[in-house]
Amino acid sequence: MSQKPKVLISDKMDPNAARIFEERGCDVDVKPGMSPDELKAVIGEYDGLAIRSATKVTADILDAATNLKVIGRAGIGVDNVETPAAAGRGIIVMSTPFRNAITTAEHAIAMTFALAR
Repeated sequence: MSQKPKVLISDKMDPNAARIFEERGCDVDVKPGMSPDELKAVIGEYDGLAIRSATKVTADILDAATNLKVIGRAGIGVDNVETPAAAGRGIIVMSTPFRNAITTAEHAIAMTFALAR
């Protein structure tokens, strides 16, 4: 019998994020605010890592990620992940670039209104 994939959410996210993973058969740990050393100490236990901007995924951390298969960035860009190091280890790195496009557009319009005053 195969084990459930384990996912670590290492940044603050909507509680629905954990629920979505669980509904898809994953075991989820939510541990925002870990130091790089704390992340390095536990990352080997996980198949997936869900991050935002606060978590920096370095080659040193990836060296300890013996089971990691995917890093998902909730937001635009993956500049906080050493993508060449991840790719060299066969770890998929992805982001959600259009998730906040409407909010960004609304903010830009509101700023334009503010400038027009």
